[in-house]
Amino acid sequence: MNDPNLKVEVVAKGLQIPTSMAFLGPDNILVLEKNTGNVLRVLNGEILKTPLLHVNVATPFIEWGLLGIAVSKGSNAIAPRSVFLYYTKPGGASGFASGNGLYRYELTTDNTQLINPKLLLDLPANTPNPQASHQGQAQNVEKGRPLDGTSGILRVTQDGEPVGNGIFGGSAPANAYYAYGIRNSFGIDFDPVTGKLWDTENGPTFGDEINLVNPGFNSGWSQVMGIWKAGPSPGPVIGDVNSNPAKNLVSFGGDGIYRAPEFTWLPTIGPTALKFLDSAQLGTQYQNDMFVGDVNTGSLYHFKLNQQRDGLALTGALADKVANTQQESQQVVFGQGFGTITDLQVGPDGYLYVLTFGGALYRIVPLHPISNNSIEKAPSTSSTDNNNIKASHHHHNKSLTTTSSSPASNNNHKSVPGILEPVN
Repeated sequence: MNDPNLKVEVVAKGLQIPTSMAFLGPDNILVLEKNTGNVLRVLNGEILKTPLLHVNVATPFIEWGLLGIAVSKGSNAIAPRSVFLYYTKPGGASGFASGNGLYRYELTTDNTQLINPKLLLDLPANTPNPQASHQGQAQNVEKGRPLDGTSGILRVTQDGEPVGNGIFGGSAPANAYYAYGIRNSFGIDFDPVTGKLWDTENGPTFGDEINLVNPGFNSGWSQVMGIWKAGPSPGPVIGDVNSNPAKNLVSFGGDGIYRAPEFTWLPTIGPTALKFLDSAQLGTQYQNDMFVGDVNTGSLYHFKLNQQRDGLALTGALADKVANTQQESQQVVFGQGFGTITDLQVGPDGYLYVLTFGGALYRIVPLHPISNNSIEKAPSTSSTDNNNIKASHHHHNKSLTTTSSSPASNNNHKSVPGILEPVN
């Protein structure tokens, strides 16, 4: 850790390619294993042997598997808690998947089983040649296929129904879209102060992004990546202002609005999970700040927001919102040596938990007790008690982006999307 007043503790080791996690309570965590299809429980630092659930998942590709989880409380004191899972369903032939599904399960009162599955969203999965089928309007191809459940952040109620009339139309799947033009998104979270949504996105070999995602957000893929014209290498700078940079982005009659990234890396680091620390347990200097994990360098990044909380407070070489070199990135590195980070969560204890592809779960805590150790947490605008689930589906049709992400190999870095985030 770059802060000498903080340290990293090991919570558990021995997980098999864990992708995401969700808390049931203090020291009581559900963790997904990508390839085994197991939903495991980590209780007081021990990985319980019997899974709460095993599902058959497609695994031939690194971006397939059991990927995303979110937990919601019951609607009343006696109602069962709901657990939402996102995973890739195997197809009839080897090497194929039948789709990606978002399911709702009931958690038994003894916290030992997930029962009564209900399919909420049935989304496409990529073929062995993922590029062959991704030439639609969701990827800013003007004359391409209509919105099809790819390259977007999707929003539905906890019953799988659209929210209102939908931003981009009243029929499925267009009515589920909250944002589009998204390449590979492995992390989303809601600002606990403003309630606004943020995401991370992976570029191909350049142009990783952190974005403020307003309703109708168009991230620009496949015309723009980072602030550069998309292609095998960075093209001219065309997307550094909030206008229609490529001149021919799909806008759906003005309902879709391009916004430039709030931060971008020129040399890709493969950003994954994104989490706001809605707690003062690491010190008030970190409360409500943004933390981001990565794949390529094993780093955890720390960002403060500006006063309006519609951008990041960046100085020095990063004031232009671009990390042009790995050295410039060091300015926002919070800690290193984690390996591939797949998920970040704030526990009921107010500490930051870090899940890694290598099978370890860590917790960041103060080296010594601090004066505000009363677990002050900001009022959450993204409580699991609400009735909406927001999910982001990247352009390779591999996973749902909510509160967790998992990495594997995407071009020059590892990445596996799969995230579920409750919304207000």
